Amino acid sequence: MTDVNAESGSGKVLDVVVVGGGPAGLTAGIYLSRARMNTLLLEKQSPGGAPALTERIENYPGFPEGISGYELVRGMRRQAEGFGLRISSFNPLLGLREEGEVKVLQTEEGEIRAYAVILATGMRPAKLGVPGEEEFHGRGVSYCATCDGAFFKDSVVAVVGGGNSAVEEALFLTRYAERVVIVHRRDRLRAGKILQERALSHPKIDFKWKKVVKEIKGDQRVTGLVLADVESGEEEELPVEGVFLYVGNLPNTEELRGAVELDERGFIVTDADLRTSMKGVFAAGDVRAGAVWQVAAAVGDGVRAALNAQFHVENLRGTAYV
Repeated sequence: MTDVNAESGSGKVLDVVVVGGGPAGLTAGIYLSRARMNTLLLEKQSPGGAPALTERIENYPGFPEGISGYELVRGMRRQAEGFGLRISSFNPLLGLREEGEVKVLQTEEGEIRAYAVILATGMRPAKLGVPGEEEFHGRGVSYCATCDGAFFKDSVVAVVGGGNSAVEEALFLTRYAERVVIVHRRDRLRAGKILQERALSHPKIDFKWKKVVKEIKGDQRVTGLVLADVESGEEEELPVEGVFLYVGNLPNTEELRGAVELDERGFIVTDADLRTSMKGVFAAGDVRAGAVWQVAAAVGDGVRAALNAQFHVENLRGTAYV
């Protein structure tokens, strides 16, 4: 782990701080380090972001057989560190402010000062907000099949949602579970056509169409779901031993409120060059309003944000600020 105090002590100002270690942040780190910018990447967990928990990525260019998310982001990290990128893991951002041309980032290990910042903090799974969800979290309620699927060998589990994440994780769970039930509020899936075809034809996957979860029931662990029909309201119980929730995502921007402009959902507003409302601060990847939630798109954002941050710092040098 990089010594943040050493980086920020004695009034030292870095060129760029990248906040977030997913594909957007790591890509920005690769470009900035290759440009020999004095760059530090902050990550509140181990770098990799949500894709590191994805069992297989099949639509990232250059991997015709697909690649595990873990392997892909591990390669990105090795590449970034090979060019000299310094990473401070398990050091979350607590706040951001500006002092003239300098941006001041407050972290658990102290303040860090930089001339430019790239915010690539990503998203987290949204909560369903029903009785039993919090009570049984970690005892049958999960938001990550790749993390927890092996605990449900020969079990009946439910996956709530109909998008790409829900269907990908349902397919992954068939490796362990006896049966997987996809619960979706619509009468058809929203996932990509290939994923739909695989799920609809899989012998271990069943469907509960036009149903919503009203309650997660259990004793010491999850024992079932109370489902309601979206049209009639009629309720039924579905016995399951686990439930995996994929009902949307929330941006990781709580610490940025009041610092940069956010949209009504909390995503960071940027212009075409990924500039935020604070001069010298850019946003990249899934946390950006209007972003396409794909690894390839996040990588592209990381490139653009890095080049613009580099230009910003070099322009300051030209005006004798740096």
